[in-house]
Amino acid sequence: MKETKLKRFFLIVTDSAGIGGDPRAKEFGDEGANTYAAAAHSVGGLDVPTMESLGLGHLDKIEGVKAEPNQKGLSMRLLERSNGKDTMTGHWEMMGVYTKKPFKTFTDTGFPPELIAELEEKTGHKIIGNKAASGTEIIKELGEEQMKENSLIVYTSADSVLQIAAHEEVTGLGELYRCCEIAREICLRDEYKVGRVIARPYVGTNAESFKRTPNRHDYALSPGEKTYLDLLKDQGLSTIGIGKIGDIFNMQGLTSSTHTVSNEDGMDKTIALIKDEDFEGLCFVNLVEFDSEYGHRRNPVGYARCLEAFDKRLKEAIANLKEGDLLMVTADHGNDPTFRGTDHTREAVPLLIYSPSLQEGKTLADRDSFADIGATIAANFGIPAPNNLIGTPIDLNQ
Repeated sequence: MKETKLKRFFLIVTDSAGIGGDPRAKEFGDEGANTYAAAAHSVGGLDVPTMESLGLGHLDKIEGVKAEPNQKGLSMRLLERSNGKDTMTGHWEMMGVYTKKPFKTFTDTGFPPELIAELEEKTGHKIIGNKAASGTEIIKELGEEQMKENSLIVYTSADSVLQIAAHEEVTGLGELYRCCEIAREICLRDEYKVGRVIARPYVGTNAESFKRTPNRHDYALSPGEKTYLDLLKDQGLSTIGIGKIGDIFNMQGLTSSTHTVSNEDGMDKTIALIKDEDFEGLCFVNLVEFDSEYGHRRNPVGYARCLEAFDKRLKEAIANLKEGDLLMVTADHGNDPTFRGTDHTREAVPLLIYSPSLQEGKTLADRDSFADIGATIAANFGIPAPNNLIGTPIDLNQ
């Protein structure tokens, strides 16, 4: 790396694209899980020449991906230090937060009867559903009943989340939001503590016409302490979220945030920023479809094709980087689409780094925390890390 301070960082999280090999996987029941390898095997080999050129093939044996001898980027594996394997834990750790106690998930059992009873009493609505489900499928299944009774559809997923769906015109947005605020207050207690409560309004007249509206609203926990995002923002630097970054951090430490509707939309917005926006700081991107559409739905072929589609957009992003830019590609956990159940999997994640200023590509040793990402960005801007944050800067010149 040339001895100049970098100006713009682009951190892209390919949500759930783990690479296996976490030494603590057995503690989480995930020994043997490997998202990249499973997706590649399902199609007889991945075609991802851009990530291959950055050194992906040096991190693990992935069918179709060779260990490029003249790699253009830095590549390494990151090991999660926090006790968890969910979206918030992974992203928060990237920004220096060590989560000792994992957030609660209710994927297999639904929410406890005591929570449901309290939610019914305080909202004044009957609760239906109470299971892990796809949001589109559960409104198709229960939407007509919800409209008839003006009840609330409560459901969850493999993430630490309580979601409430209700008809936007029958129940009303204001009432749905009120009920979600009540649920958020209940779910602050340790026995129920979930990362996010989400309002999921929908419209339509019957099961065949129901569709969710853009009026989703997330009631998330904040990290509760300053992260590397806050430190960057406090120095007057831009901290831009794309995708669900704003929801994950409850906007803490962000100067702006833009939601997306797909991976393609996320990459469109990221590439537009690379081309057109002259800022100093961090653009933090989450591409959720790897996880939501293919990991949880146990679709390894779809996962592989999603990785290949991303690889093409990554090539476009790299082609538009300027001197003083640095791009990172990583993940927040695994979600092996061939593993048992539908939950996330505890895995190491890849970190691929590229900059026009990079003088030599190479593969580096494993790092012991996702937080090394945030620490590296902060160190570039001369920001010392406080004692409450973890992470060791990566020497980009090694």
